[in-house]
Amino acid sequence: MNPALLTAVDSTSHIHLIVGSNPLAGARCSRSLEVGAKPIVLAPEGQTVHYSLMKRIEEGEVQWLKRDFSDEDLTMLGRSEVDGVVDAVFVTAGGKQTQGTRISSLCRRLRIPVNVADAPNLSSFTLLSTHSDGPLQIGVTTSGKGCKLSARIRREIAASLPSDLGSAVERLGTLRRRIWEEDHAVELSQDPEAEDEDMGQPATFNKLVTAESAEVARGRRMRWLSQICEYWPLRRLASISDADVDTLFKDYTKSNTFKNGNPLNGGKGHGRIILAGSGPGNPDLLTRAAHKAILSADLILADKLVPGPILDLVPRRATVFIAKKFPGNADKAQEELLEMGLEGLKAGKVVVRIKQGDPYIYGRGGEEHDFFSSHGYTPVVLPGITSALSAPLFAGIPATHRSVADQVLICTGTGRKGAAPDHPKYVASRTVVFLMALHRLSSLIENLTKEKGYPSDTPCAVLERASCPDQRVIRTTLEHVCSAVEVEGSRPPGLLVVGNACTVLSKFSQKWVVEDGFKALDNIGMEGELPLLGEPTAA
Repeated sequence: MNPALLTAVDSTSHIHLIVGSNPLAGARCSRSLEVGAKPIVLAPEGQTVHYSLMKRIEEGEVQWLKRDFSDEDLTMLGRSEVDGVVDAVFVTAGGKQTQGTRISSLCRRLRIPVNVADAPNLSSFTLLSTHSDGPLQIGVTTSGKGCKLSARIRREIAASLPSDLGSAVERLGTLRRRIWEEDHAVELSQDPEAEDEDMGQPATFNKLVTAESAEVARGRRMRWLSQICEYWPLRRLASISDADVDTLFKDYTKSNTFKNGNPLNGGKGHGRIILAGSGPGNPDLLTRAAHKAILSADLILADKLVPGPILDLVPRRATVFIAKKFPGNADKAQEELLEMGLEGLKAGKVVVRIKQGDPYIYGRGGEEHDFFSSHGYTPVVLPGITSALSAPLFAGIPATHRSVADQVLICTGTGRKGAAPDHPKYVASRTVVFLMALHRLSSLIENLTKEKGYPSDTPCAVLERASCPDQRVIRTTLEHVCSAVEVEGSRPPGLLVVGNACTVLSKFSQKWVVEDGFKALDNIGMEGELPLLGEPTAA
């Protein structure tokens, strides 16, 4: 079965034909009224009418035609602007009756959307289980396989969202509108045919404006707003106020002014740049210095690896810029991030570059230090707990252990521009941690086992989202690790630990074992046992 095309239909003033008078008919009428449609109920006068439906009929919200359905109803009861064709039909008696089959066939011939209760094969559309919060609507469908299940999934999704998210959507829509209006006003001011006789010619009247430059500016504006919508934590978005919208709008205007070649304060200001390690992910693992730096920031520079709970600590006054790094775009995104940071420094801002893990462990921290220093701004660098050492700890893997592992080697699985690095040769007493390696796991394992001397039964572990509530550990061997990841899926960011230390504290006889969850920091300072890992499942 192909997936359905999910759409949001503006049903204002549409005519919805509801065949039947049972409780489902009452529910269908309620949904129609909620979206601004006009429901018409078709049911014989002697037929029992559900009390809630009868109340709406008596109050004049629903029209009741006291008769059976006839074929002409589909083309005579609709709006005049569509020649009397109804906009949608709901058959509430179900598909077991011949009437449902007949109405479905007629509607499909006339291309009228039709829904027959409990008969997905007779329905051209199904209603979603919806959650509404102002302009925000979330719909879930199981494609007719179980409305109770879709309702439960919808409740679970709604419960996970912060309150007042709909208000945030409304405010961001206002911000989008204000940006559009300002951009439109600028375009009019540059149009020599615009009717603005009283103002005369502006100083920029003869300045060349090309279609290309306008398109570049438009792209930059959309990217700016997209960063807010896509990467700000939902909790922070939900708490956005009208004053925040004003601040964001002013920041946008200032940013555009500076990008067009007019520094905000006439040149190099007294901004400060801090490169702060955010640790493996859990905000409780931030250093106090890094936390203080985040609270002092005017501008936060991050990337998508920095988890939401860390960004939740950012003060509302600060602007957050998140580089959208993906394969093939990493260098360009990094350049954009550096330029944004330099602009903030020249504007006199406190710029905090949040680095996942530690800034100098495969985090380009040295490159960023060199860049900002070359422009006259020497960064303060704050260390962070690197996942290369903390992730094994949270997975119950001692990176070193007497008589098992006397050395640790931290490697990258990805070289410059995607090239494979020179991997280390096998040493039985060594624990090797591979960062950024899971996306090319197959070639890495092949190189280790066929060229670097690693036995295929060497223990290893895939550690994903270390220290986060959805942490996952896959314990296996080099022989089965690729199959394990293929079966269990990927949950980035993750790393690979290889070596005999992987089985010091955790023994298993299966091809692989999966452990979900992380609770090690939940009960610190409280009595009782501290469970580090989730319950294991075996393959």
